[in-house]
Amino acid sequence: MEKTYNPQVVEDKWYKYWMDQKFFSSKPNLEKEPFTIVIPPPNVTGVLHMGHMLNNTIQDVLTRRARMQGKEACWVPGTDHASIATEAKVVKMLKEEKGIDKKDISREEFLKYAWEWKEKYGGIILEQLKKLGASCDWDRTKFTMDEDYYKEVISVFVDLHKKGLIYRGVRMVNWDPQGKTALSDEEVIHREVNSRLFYVKYKIKDENEFVTIATTRPETILGDSAICVNPNDDRFKHLIGKKVIIPMVNREVPIIGDEYVDMEFGTGCLKITPAHDLNDYEIGIRHNLEVIDILEDDGTLGEKAQFYVGEDRFVVRKKIVKQLEAMEQLVKVEDMVNKVGFSERTDAVIEPKLSMQWFMKMDGLSKPALENVMNDNIKFYPSKFKNTYNHWMENIRDWCISRQLWWGHRIPAWYLPDGSYVVGNTEEEALKLAQEKDANLTLADLNQEEDVLDTWASSWLWPISVFNGINDPENEDIKYYYPTNDLVTAPEILFFWVARMIITGYEYKGELPFKNVYLTGIVRDKQRRKMSKSLGNSPDPLDLIEKYGADGIRTGMLFSSPAGNDLLFDEKLCLQGRNFSNKIWNALRLVKGFEVKDELSGSDNEVAILWFQSRFNKAVEEIEYHYSKFRISDALMTIYKLVWNDFCSWYLEMIKPDFEQPIDKKTFDQTINFFEQIIRLLHPFMPFITEEIWHLIGERSEKDCLVVAKYPELLPYDNAILKEAEAVFEVITNIRNLRNSKGINKSQALELLIKTSDKGFYGKFESIMQRLANLSKVEYVTEKVEGAVSFVYTADEFFVPIAGEIDVEKEKEKIQTEIEYTKGFLKSVDKKLSNERFVNNAPAKVVENEKQKKKDAEDKLVALEAALSSL
Repeated sequence: MEKTYNPQVVEDKWYKYWMDQKFFSSKPNLEKEPFTIVIPPPNVTGVLHMGHMLNNTIQDVLTRRARMQGKEACWVPGTDHASIATEAKVVKMLKEEKGIDKKDISREEFLKYAWEWKEKYGGIILEQLKKLGASCDWDRTKFTMDEDYYKEVISVFVDLHKKGLIYRGVRMVNWDPQGKTALSDEEVIHREVNSRLFYVKYKIKDENEFVTIATTRPETILGDSAICVNPNDDRFKHLIGKKVIIPMVNREVPIIGDEYVDMEFGTGCLKITPAHDLNDYEIGIRHNLEVIDILEDDGTLGEKAQFYVGEDRFVVRKKIVKQLEAMEQLVKVEDMVNKVGFSERTDAVIEPKLSMQWFMKMDGLSKPALENVMNDNIKFYPSKFKNTYNHWMENIRDWCISRQLWWGHRIPAWYLPDGSYVVGNTEEEALKLAQEKDANLTLADLNQEEDVLDTWASSWLWPISVFNGINDPENEDIKYYYPTNDLVTAPEILFFWVARMIITGYEYKGELPFKNVYLTGIVRDKQRRKMSKSLGNSPDPLDLIEKYGADGIRTGMLFSSPAGNDLLFDEKLCLQGRNFSNKIWNALRLVKGFEVKDELSGSDNEVAILWFQSRFNKAVEEIEYHYSKFRISDALMTIYKLVWNDFCSWYLEMIKPDFEQPIDKKTFDQTINFFEQIIRLLHPFMPFITEEIWHLIGERSEKDCLVVAKYPELLPYDNAILKEAEAVFEVITNIRNLRNSKGINKSQALELLIKTSDKGFYGKFESIMQRLANLSKVEYVTEKVEGAVSFVYTADEFFVPIAGEIDVEKEKEKIQTEIEYTKGFLKSVDKKLSNERFVNNAPAKVVENEKQKKKDAEDKLVALEAALSSL
């Protein structure tokens, strides 16, 4: 064995070997239970960040474990075309590298450049995931604009349109002036910002009176169509029916009455701009008001504004305020904090804008998706996210699914010369439908819709369409792999993606798309800031892998990432992960360095072997419980403690032969067997080092790899020996602490006298105690021993005679501290046991364990009080 573990060499070697042997490839196998995960497809032009690292490590842990459990594990990778993000990158590239403006080229030319960009940069992130150890079936890699996937997206649009669930209409939408496209409500991020509230007075026609309104967007005054008051407001109801003059444009508009106006808010008078505010738009419909759209698609002012044409909205805001001030119509300005909508993709401030768009009716479609999450047919981990899901689904609105882009799935609608349209899967199908209206029409008469679908209107089919389940619903793959098992994703796309996949699952397959949804937290830095390039607080994952090894990063991230809670990333976690790799490596080097003798009996080590086998079996039970609750971090920590504490710190110390002495073959073989069991358990978390060790501890055939070896099963364990060992380890630790506090050399043997009601309890471990604590003898007594330092474990007292005076006050202080600690511990256990919810819902074994803790603590208190009294 190499003296130090070299992750770079090992990781590249084994990943290539696994790929060459096709260990990640999956085919339907009716003799095996399927286990399916579909990757949340990252943006095709994206690169690996810490969130991907966490998410994909968890997916890999679940997939590798399932594979070792004998299931037909299929983890489907792929990427999303990401309409807005990718188009923005291509537009930028064309401008900067080729001097080409998008508006100067045709759609076909632009798409040619976009596909070239995708081929050059797309898929980098998937290659990076291989460095992490992701055991995806790479032969199944999907892209949301693959030809077969594209056809499925179009088929669903056509089907939903036939069902009357997709319609076209003018609606107020969220407009992104930078992306120049409409956005769904879910793609708008609302943030609190520092704003200013401008109070502006409007002159009442033919009178010397004014009404005052308050607005944060004074530039929209140029598009005002009315002033609105509450008809029940005694201050203003006499004004209803009169007219006011809009400043600058001098347009006469009516004063109307509508109960929408809150009499207590602002001035009580509301300016109405139907083209640029959703509520104003709805009031405008009720009162038949003129709609004056003053903004162009890029956020500059248009001809209808009359002033500042071609200037940016925010520049105009400053100018119009100065103009209103000069006209003495600006009453006052107040600082305020309000919520403003920003584009999730471009971070531009959203403008409400009237636009002809395509919409999907969501109310009926969403009902099964809500019901089957709330009744736990689909389980959320953690379940707290059911509440936010429920709120969103109960208040769901029609989904704006069209985007004013070229990169994406082009909406399959064709317009006829008379302005009507037909919807079909292909041009030929559209022409056939058009000819039913007018037999003389040809393809040249039809114009396809320019808009593409919202990205989420393609990725919502992901669990179905990666198996071609829409257009070929009876194919072997969809019938075997669907529904999938687990989805691992981030809470921020719970509505964008998860809810919509559930909707399509019930609409097109009549069942759930996945059984469990594991929601990770957000990876943040130590200051709780979200990691981002702009803050410079997001390390490059590949640099971390180079520094600490993939296994080190995987475990480092999972040491502190409970489901649904944010992970506060600290590079020290990766160091801890690397140290764990080194600990395992050094433990194997120690064992492989033993000289083995066949003729030795090994009887001294039988107790150690019996104990560790039980400890291992109990750990497997604990780990399986954590997996069942998707407590992945807890599962890892259980293995970590099993390896670091139980195996390395105790078991190896128990069986390690004295310096330059041999070990018996039976103990050596059993220790190698334990190593094999441990690395089977650890492999899903640390695939590389465990595969290397698997081949170092045994002769293996070409296909005999840990990646496909059998996962440890639940086996019985001896609770009695575990309890005895726990007590013995506590005694040994106390004696070691005593040596440190008294400055007693490790080589100086000590005596141990035990006052206990059960002399047989420590019997099995006496020789181990003597060896690990360096004791010259162990005796049992019935009375307290004078002139000895004492300590207590449960109800038993231990005495260690040492030379010199005993500092009574110091001993009393030590016992008193332990009494206070034990009382606090007892209080916490009592609190747990007095919680009816815990007692009624926790597994019986867990409750019983808490009751035993209570009894042990009570017994220990009695013994401590007695020890204190004797002093």
